[in-house]
Amino acid sequence: MQLNLTLICFVFGGFLPDAAARREQMDTGQCDLPRSQGELNSFLWTIRRDPPAYLFGTIHVPYTRVWDFIPDNSKAAFHASSSVYFELDLTDPYTISGLASCQMLPHGENLQDVLPRELYRRLKRHLDYIKLMLPHWMTPDQRGKGLYADYLFNAIAGNWERKRPVWVMLMVNSLTETDIRSRGVPVLDLYLAQEAERMKKKTGAVERVEEQCHPLNGLNFSQVLFALNQTLLQHESLRAGSLQAPYTTEDLIKHYNCGDLNAVIFNHDTSQVPNFINTTLPPHEQVTAQEIDSYFRQELIYKRNERMGKRVMALLRENTDKSFFFAFGAGQESWSNAD
Repeated sequence: MQLNLTLICFVFGGFLPDAAARREQMDTGQCDLPRSQGELNSFLWTIRRDPPAYLFGTIHVPYTRVWDFIPDNSKAAFHASSSVYFELDLTDPYTISGLASCQMLPHGENLQDVLPRELYRRLKRHLDYIKLMLPHWMTPDQRGKGLYADYLFNAIAGNWERKRPVWVMLMVNSLTETDIRSRGVPVLDLYLAQEAERMKKKTGAVERVEEQCHPLNGLNFSQVLFALNQTLLQHESLRAGSLQAPYTTEDLIKHYNCGDLNAVIFNHDTSQVPNFINTTLPPHEQVTAQEIDSYFRQELIYKRNERMGKRVMALLRENTDKSFFFAFGAGQESWSNAD
């Protein structure tokens, strides 16, 4: 559940970018690995104190896709810090259990009971299509590691009929060929958490599970139905070949590796919610889309980042003799405002 830093740069007075990030628009190809460390773009910010503290921008993709593009100064800061903090502690079983629990419909309800009949049928058809395609999407490397299509489908979409519609919407967005082919490798933030534990560092989190869950569960029912319907329409159009995805995980990886914090790309990844604003929508649906977008920005970005920033400040004030490495989702607004 990656969400970006937007206001944290205003909470702290002094960020020191360790290398200038390139802001120019990149081409459609992959980013070439630079010939020297000096050419790598750093997403590491230093907070002025002794010992130092660091803010590092991550993205929710397999760490192997970006690790070679992370400069040595960022890796050295991670190794040198005695405490490593994340948004949530993804190595904690209670955190994982809490995330799973908050996604479930209350009172033993079932999606079939709460969704309009036609919307439920379309959702089931799409998931049946995904299940059929999974064996064709998997890589030889995944099969070599013992991953099977049925296992992957159940790991991602298991018990989907018991989930709240807003979480099913997010689940549908994660069931693409590109995302399926990346399964089986820890995402960057989880890899850093595992490494921190292996190195016996003190680890922690600046958020509680309910603080991530409640805003998503706070959409009213008509907004959730609109969001799920729009998500299904997009994926149905992609299947039919009448629509090309505006951004993909590959785009995200390229922009991160090239040091281009494109607002559209990064806000898509870091908020984990699609943008429903579309000029082709009827006027009343455009209003709904704008309301959802404004709600998510307020609850999942602005309020959340201000809260996270205050907790980071509190940790630094209470532990003046300790070095910290904070690994949070990278977002365009925070980094551009930090310069």
